[in-house]
Amino acid sequence: MANTAEVQCPRSINDEDRARAQMYQLLGVLLSGPPTGELLHGLASLQGDDTPLGSASKKLAALAERTKPQDAEREYNNLFIGISRGELLPYASYYLTGFLNEKPLADLRSDLMARGIKASEDIKEPEDHISTLCEIMAGIIAGDFECDSGLASQKAFFDAHLAKWAALFFTDLEKAQTAIFYTPVGSLGRAFMEVEADAFAL
Repeated sequence: MANTAEVQCPRSINDEDRARAQMYQLLGVLLSGPPTGELLHGLASLQGDDTPLGSASKKLAALAERTKPQDAEREYNNLFIGISRGELLPYASYYLTGFLNEKPLADLRSDLMARGIKASEDIKEPEDHISTLCEIMAGIIAGDFECDSGLASQKAFFDAHLAKWAALFFTDLEKAQTAIFYTPVGSLGRAFMEVEADAFAL
């Protein structure tokens, strides 16, 4: 888990914001490590509709129902870890500059410091990992941090750290050669990032 600032006084949020925070949290969990059997079982009950987001949810549910934890772990390792590196590098710095640990990471760290958000000491990945950014976004929406959690604050974080690359990453995940279970995860993330971008543009 990436978030860690002490929970001060979570604000009361409406159903729409709660659903948004839960989607960010789900993406964060799915991208931080391979899904457990318990998570796969829970994902199998996801419902969907004919929207891109709903369609991806239905496909993810169908795959979760027939995916074994060991197969999901092997796929996760192929995608994100590998022997020297995985098929994808899910970091803002890499997507925005072509290199790891560059200016986007430094900018993020400055932003997190200003917001009073500290990364957990047991997290070994740089903070610009997509899973960490999704978890932080979930925490901002839910009011889990002491920083401002209003819409303007959410938009500022999204625009600075997700808008320029997250949809592209999820598109790459959707099309990754070694992805099976993670294909609809990519579709879900891409569709959600597009919904978020459109909503923040209003």
